[in-house]
Amino acid sequence: MTQKKTNAQAPEKLTGIQLTKVPEVSVGPTAIKSALTHIKNEVGMIKGIGLLSKMNQKDGFDCPGCAWPDPDEKRAFLAEYCENGAKAIAEEATKNRVSPLFFATHAIDELAQLSDYELGKKGRITHPMLLKEGATHYEETTWDKAFEIIATELNQLDSPDEAIFYTSGRTSNEAAYLYQLFVRQYGTNNLPDCSNMCHESSGAALSETLGIGKGSVTLEDFNHAELVIVIGQNPGTNHPRMLSALEGTKKNGGKIISINPLKEVGLVNFKDPQNPFSWLGSGTSITDLYLQVKINGDVALLKAILCLLVLKEKENPGTVFDYDFIEEHTLGYSDFVNDIEKQNLEELIALSGVSKQQIEAAAELITKNKKIIICWAMGLTQHKNGVDNIRELVNILLLKGSIGKKGAGTCPVRGHSNVQGDRTMGIWEKPPISFLESLEKEFKFQAPRHHGYDVVEAIEAMHQKKAKFFLGMGGNFISATPDTEFTAEALRNCNLTVHVSTKINRSHLIHGKQALILPCLGRSEKDMQTTGEQFVTVENSMGVVSKSNGHLTPLSEALKSETAIVAGIANATLKNSTTNWIELASNYDLIRDKIENTIPGFENYNDRVRIPGGFYLPNSARANDYSKTETGKANFTCNQISDIKIEKDQFLMMTIRTHDQYNTTIYGLHDRYRGILNERRVVLMNENDMEEMNLKKLDLVTLISHFEGEKRYAHKFLAIPYDIPRKCTATYFPETNVLVPIKSKARISNTPASKTVIITIEKE
Repeated sequence: MTQKKTNAQAPEKLTGIQLTKVPEVSVGPTAIKSALTHIKNEVGMIKGIGLLSKMNQKDGFDCPGCAWPDPDEKRAFLAEYCENGAKAIAEEATKNRVSPLFFATHAIDELAQLSDYELGKKGRITHPMLLKEGATHYEETTWDKAFEIIATELNQLDSPDEAIFYTSGRTSNEAAYLYQLFVRQYGTNNLPDCSNMCHESSGAALSETLGIGKGSVTLEDFNHAELVIVIGQNPGTNHPRMLSALEGTKKNGGKIISINPLKEVGLVNFKDPQNPFSWLGSGTSITDLYLQVKINGDVALLKAILCLLVLKEKENPGTVFDYDFIEEHTLGYSDFVNDIEKQNLEELIALSGVSKQQIEAAAELITKNKKIIICWAMGLTQHKNGVDNIRELVNILLLKGSIGKKGAGTCPVRGHSNVQGDRTMGIWEKPPISFLESLEKEFKFQAPRHHGYDVVEAIEAMHQKKAKFFLGMGGNFISATPDTEFTAEALRNCNLTVHVSTKINRSHLIHGKQALILPCLGRSEKDMQTTGEQFVTVENSMGVVSKSNGHLTPLSEALKSETAIVAGIANATLKNSTTNWIELASNYDLIRDKIENTIPGFENYNDRVRIPGGFYLPNSARANDYSKTETGKANFTCNQISDIKIEKDQFLMMTIRTHDQYNTTIYGLHDRYRGILNERRVVLMNENDMEEMNLKKLDLVTLISHFEGEKRYAHKFLAIPYDIPRKCTATYFPETNVLVPIKSKARISNTPASKTVIITIEKE
């Protein structure tokens, strides 16, 4: 029986847009009201307040949202979370259930007519579900049967490399470690993860230049910084607690430069939700200098700043650059300066879209300060030259000696709550040989040495039928990845697709010949195993490893922890393994002992992680140790400006999130900080560009992407005039992921270039 192909994209339906004035201040009482409204609607106030009182506390559970760190010492009573953290936990602890009866009464094609928001609001999945080949509905199955189906499929593949094992960033250290161990004992390094799509460019650039793919600062450093540069990031929506750190910088006399194509209200003005006295005033002015760079004009802007810095240093030798640091710790300074001196400043200014006066002001702030932190996110990484973007930031820090000192350093702001920890645990398609050798010694097996597939390569392998099995450990793969229709076809080519999930999402509807949904515990729920209640551990954006201990009764007795699910799959699949998977999953201390034995920095793991607040992992860049680079020094680099050229009728499009969204999870339909309510199918355009095209506000348009002669279409979008540079546009993902070509990706990191999509716009 041939199955009908379910639509891979969200339905093209409008939901009744309302436009409001863009607010002048972020967070404050409005954010508190929004958070409590979500809590009330999803969980109920009494249960919800109890949940919030435990979130991000030393005796509680880690927020399932972002990876922004918690204070090392005192934490705010009842308020160590942000608006989106409250939304995340409301979604996880929701009263709504997706039971076997729900699946029996709702066909897959019917569910595909729902938006991602509507799907998410259906609630938590209660039982393991199986979609048989040719079936139109999922049906309930047992855990043993699910493990048997997976094991049978894996063991009949011609090669372990025909299997893909994806990981999202919320998986705990314990589950991630067990997962990668199982995959490598099975015989492959096909461990793509969400890092491939977000901060892979950061890891590649930082590893090359500084010897460690992580940031070097701590939360306390923000209180000592003289200058913080926030570039390609919107913390007011994506990491709201970061605004408190930026407020700390300002209160201690520091300055802030913000660089972004859109002027985001969170970077303009902020009211601390933990300080009711601040609600009465106008808030804290966050940004001292706001540079609205063109999309992908970042390297041009940074090079223009560097040109001015080199000129200032020549005019007043020894007053701008830290030559002691450069001499002791770096290589490549002369080549770097020669490259900068060859640049045409006026051309760089034009390419950046920022005025010369503003660029001079930025150079002046950098000249005057030595303790500099640079923060960034996907606005820099998801470009063809994403790695160049990050390396150019490092050049600025190296010139100023702003690494390895209090109040200075690199700060890539990670997304998912344990995405950094998953990589530390070995979730990587390119594992270092030293790590594989440690696994082999500890577990007595031969680990595969050849590199596996990253996300883009995995999609291409499934599309070419070189891979026939897909397992997603969390996440919503179809909605997170580029080129939606291409990726959907790739997943449909698989014999079996498996998703470990808490809630129903679009990836469950785009499936292989057979499909399984394996429901897991949430962060807030108790994890009971045969030896008693367990806790898990996570690593935040700044390298702190801490424990997370849920306290809610699980919503269904049929749920398993991610760790138990991995152990069950491994035990059923690997008949000759000497690893006692069931014993490890029964007592997570045993897993942590294995982590300690195989990963540096985890000495006395079980003891140290039980200390309230956890412990910091070693950070070589923080210690001014650059011996892990190929040269043994911190490296200056010469980087390329964007080589993307657009035609007269074309625009550059970047994908962004709404304020009611975290990654692919849609909490609501509002983008409050941009004045857009009850609609997601919008394209933000420069008002002058709209006038040239004879487009009026809320005209209906089709977006068409252009790449290497191919066209991709996204229909039924509303044009909205917005404060954005000319020839630049912004749209929400995942609705426009269909426009992102699978082959458009960053050099070196292979990250999809979701922030640089060439489009034309046609009125419908």
